[in-house]
Amino acid sequence: MMKHIDTTTLRITVRELVEDWTNTRRFTPRTDSWARSFDPAFSKELAKRHLLGISWPVEYGGGGRSNVERLAVTEELLRAGAPVAAHWMGDRQIGPAILKYGNDRLKQELLPGIVNAEYMFCLGMSEPSAGSDLAAVTTKAVRAGNGWSITGHKIWTSHAHRATHAYVLARTSTEERKHQGLSEFIIDMSDPGVQVDPIVDLTGEHHFNEVHLTDVTVPDYRLLGLPGNGWRQVTEQLSFERGGPERFLSSYLVLRVVIEAVDRLNDNAYIEMVGGLVARLAALRRLCLEVAHALDRGEA
Repeated sequence: MMKHIDTTTLRITVRELVEDWTNTRRFTPRTDSWARSFDPAFSKELAKRHLLGISWPVEYGGGGRSNVERLAVTEELLRAGAPVAAHWMGDRQIGPAILKYGNDRLKQELLPGIVNAEYMFCLGMSEPSAGSDLAAVTTKAVRAGNGWSITGHKIWTSHAHRATHAYVLARTSTEERKHQGLSEFIIDMSDPGVQVDPIVDLTGEHHFNEVHLTDVTVPDYRLLGLPGNGWRQVTEQLSFERGGPERFLSSYLVLRVVIEAVDRLNDNAYIEMVGGLVARLAALRRLCLEVAHALDRGEA
């Protein structure tokens, strides 16, 4: 049986902040806000309320709370369509990956900056010939002095033009199986050799980018975990990404409008349709809650 954790106070805190920012027209609620709605000032307001890194150890600036409590915060932000993209990648998956696999220097250097909404991360995973098949990555990292030199081409990198840091998946050796020989690195986006080119979508919006890396020097302590262990590490990291409520709460604003419209129509066929959607939403929320409890038990 799952332990009940009271998240009421946390939810009220988030709702009050969202209401204040909505009333003062500092943001317009929108779908896919975690990927597209970027506002460092809003992220800093969350940081002031100790709502970033909420489940991380307090010695790194975290809140020392549970993943269930973090889920409550993310639900409230997503259902409101709040502008959370500035901190989302760092808070959701890079921070937990650093906590698990990073050395002490990396933890002390980066985690407080994520918690305070000073550091913003983008993800250097996909490549032109390696989209969903991350094992096909060809970006290379080779030994160079006391560190590494990285060269390669990443694509669909959200907010790379705004990020302070990037997570980069690169190949450090050529093995018999393509899932082997991959490693993870953290780079500064201001490093020499980093070039960002925009990808503008059909609506004229720019949040995707191409990132070209040319002999980017990375110190050895910026290697995340062990060399060659990247595949195992990245699949665990992706569990943080895919185990949350983003995918189904991204369109919650649309569902709310549909429910209001159906309520006015008072048509049984439409009511039944909406009932099915709400049932799916309830089931997915329950699944996310079970994932959060599993994380609190230390499960991957």
